[in-house]
Amino acid sequence: MAVNVTRQHIASFFLVGIPGLEKFHHWIGIPVCLLFVLTLLGNSIIITTVRLEPSLHQPMFFFLCMLAMNDMCLSGSAALKMLGIFWFNAHWIDFDACLAQMYFIHTLCIMESAILVIMAFDRFVAICIPLHYASILTTSMVTKLGLVCLIRGVLMVLPCPLLIKRLPYYTKYIIHHAYCEHMAVVKLASANTVINRAYGISVALSVITVDLGLIATSYVKILQAVFRLSSQNARSKALGTCAAHVCTMLVSYIPALFSFLTHRIGKKVPPSVHIIVASVYLLLPSAVNPVVYGVKTKQIRNRIIELFFIHKKLPET
Repeated sequence: MAVNVTRQHIASFFLVGIPGLEKFHHWIGIPVCLLFVLTLLGNSIIITTVRLEPSLHQPMFFFLCMLAMNDMCLSGSAALKMLGIFWFNAHWIDFDACLAQMYFIHTLCIMESAILVIMAFDRFVAICIPLHYASILTTSMVTKLGLVCLIRGVLMVLPCPLLIKRLPYYTKYIIHHAYCEHMAVVKLASANTVINRAYGISVALSVITVDLGLIATSYVKILQAVFRLSSQNARSKALGTCAAHVCTMLVSYIPALFSFLTHRIGKKVPPSVHIIVASVYLLLPSAVNPVVYGVKTKQIRNRIIELFFIHKKLPET
């Protein structure tokens, strides 16, 4: 006689945090909190400075504000749940809330990459075709580029939660991670996940290859233009305007590439190392970017000093 067994779809996931380091969670929460606070403070200062200073109402600084807003949202979408796990043992997360966190984190990551691309394009236009800078990067164009970043991120990641929703989740509910990451959630499904894995890898590879390719192309053209300049001072000034952007790209892409590769082919990498690097990828660039731009970009540095410290004009030269 056949027996009908009705299996119940799980309603919540259990986020472990950092496997193997559970007894250090309270201490790990301290740098996470510091990075989150620095992200909010630093990026708020950047946005406020650009908003209050008319001389900074230029495409380069509008793009920087987009990056700052994106960084605050990205850091908040991951750090708040991490702190709940590390300090308050709030390991459980509702199934739909987990998908929402996953969606926002991956969307914001793709938007971050797209913003870095348009910032490279901005530097390319400014250095290679400076006479056409104002006519190319108009306010309308800046707005359109920002919308393209948003729409691309939203549409590319949207299939991920939709594909996960169709999967059955019956027995596995423990996510060995500090936040809801796409592959970590997919692995728990009680069904074939080839489509989910293939789509996730294709999105990651397309974003990395296309965006890094466009950035590399921009900087090859920039270097060619810079080395054609006859004045050493002009060369230094041109390269100086790109220094902050290059630092931001290195801080953003190196942990991202490491996290992507270890998740797919780095079987011998301890889970704790992978999760720490994945968390650093989300939290560190967001905290470092305003510091990098505050130090490396003279206009930002001078205006911050004027607005918040000495309240007097500093020379531009």
